[in-house]
Amino acid sequence: MSLKKFLNKIMSRLFVVSFAIFVQFSIVVFCLVFLSVSQQAVYFTFRILSLLVVVWIVSKWDNPSFKLPWVIMILALPVVGGIFYLLWGNKRLPHKMKRRLTEFYDNTLSKIKVDSGCEIGLEAQDRQLSAMSNYLKYTTGFPAWENTASEFFSLGDEKLPRLLEELEKAEKFILLEYFIISPGLMWDSVLAVLQNRLRAGVEVKILFDDIGCIATLPPRYDEYLRSLGFEVTVFNPYEPHLNMSMNYRDHRKICVIDGNVGFCGGANLADEYINALPRFGHWKDTAVMLKGNGVWNLTLMFLTLWEFSNPDVKIQYGRYVPTVQCRSDGFVQPFGDSPLDNINVAETLYLQAINRATDYLYLTTPYLVLDNEMITALSTAAQSGVDVRLILPGVPDKWYVHLISRSYYSQLIGDGVRIYEYQPGFMHAKELVSDDKIAIVGTTNLDFRSFYLHFECGVGFYLSSMTQKVKRDVLDTLEVCREITSADTAKFPLWQRLIAGVFRLFAPLV
Repeated sequence: MSLKKFLNKIMSRLFVVSFAIFVQFSIVVFCLVFLSVSQQAVYFTFRILSLLVVVWIVSKWDNPSFKLPWVIMILALPVVGGIFYLLWGNKRLPHKMKRRLTEFYDNTLSKIKVDSGCEIGLEAQDRQLSAMSNYLKYTTGFPAWENTASEFFSLGDEKLPRLLEELEKAEKFILLEYFIISPGLMWDSVLAVLQNRLRAGVEVKILFDDIGCIATLPPRYDEYLRSLGFEVTVFNPYEPHLNMSMNYRDHRKICVIDGNVGFCGGANLADEYINALPRFGHWKDTAVMLKGNGVWNLTLMFLTLWEFSNPDVKIQYGRYVPTVQCRSDGFVQPFGDSPLDNINVAETLYLQAINRATDYLYLTTPYLVLDNEMITALSTAAQSGVDVRLILPGVPDKWYVHLISRSYYSQLIGDGVRIYEYQPGFMHAKELVSDDKIAIVGTTNLDFRSFYLHFECGVGFYLSSMTQKVKRDVLDTLEVCREITSADTAKFPLWQRLIAGVFRLFAPLV
């Protein structure tokens, strides 16, 4: 690395903020250790506190996979472990944030609890799918819809031209919400269209995640976009102070045009997602486009999070409703998931799909970091005769996460789950398809961050031609994958397995 690049790295906001947080953390640790060493009473107080915290953790309703690493850390570091948990491990929100959150959800539910009238029709055709749909409506407020057309993109390369085409048609508003935005062919092409529509009087709102973009966008890029005339919100800014809420990221990828067209899927607005910038081999991703009534759910996801991020803003929701109906193709249900409501919507939906599968279940994901419930569900399905297949990257983007993912291979393969690695490069698509009845395309990875710490979104398709399209995409992808066998897992180096075991234990905390 050249001196210039090194200086740029250490002067970047990511490094400066992270270093400030590290210094604060070090000071806290030093003070705790100093007090415990110099004051015997403080030492015993901390040890008793840690013991009480362990009892409290065990009695909480948190997932056991989340509780276990904290218990181990506290027992290993009894002087400071309990304090660490109280400061950073406990999910209880500050009073002000809790009040805002309560107001947010009350406001959200009043907007999104609408009756699409589709429940009876879906129940008449398949009661199990109806039960899954009802769960989403009950927990998130988002109903299933008919009168919605859909289009599938098997690569980000295919999504971009259709996205640009639909953006060019915008007459009233454009809503963009992405985890990553990075200057280059993809974003520059989108930005040029956005500027064109802005000059035509179209309202443009842009919401992007600060951590997701901190290493890809220039400093104060939000100010630059505002100077062009866009409305911009940076979600959960990364600030130089110890705060567990920094873990809560907006991982959604949503674009809504005039309330009638909506895009969702795994692809961000960066060149690697369209294979214009080679990173980790060929980048495999997927997305969907909706037209019609079902877009309303995506619109509401964006608007409610925009309001949450801008407490002084009051949106007139009526001007964003869909005005176009399309010919129905089964049932469509876009849904959102939040880390702040203590309901693991996406994971529970996946578990329902796994448990209800009778013929086959195919999943694609870039990361595999599972809790016991998900492992049991996948294993039980495979042991029950269901053809369960998982596709993961052949060329990973994060070596340590890939080690953790591989630590699950032996158990799953031994229970009958078939695991494949995508040989051309990086598998970033997040898909589920089962029994030719249900398909899900969205942003949720099979890992703790997506299930517990991120704002995520997806689209469920029931009794739709989309299930065949997603299935075809998976089967075509399998043609360029290598199946991992028990013999392969036995050849994984011992040092990899040892490191993966440690990483896996503490994966829920990072």
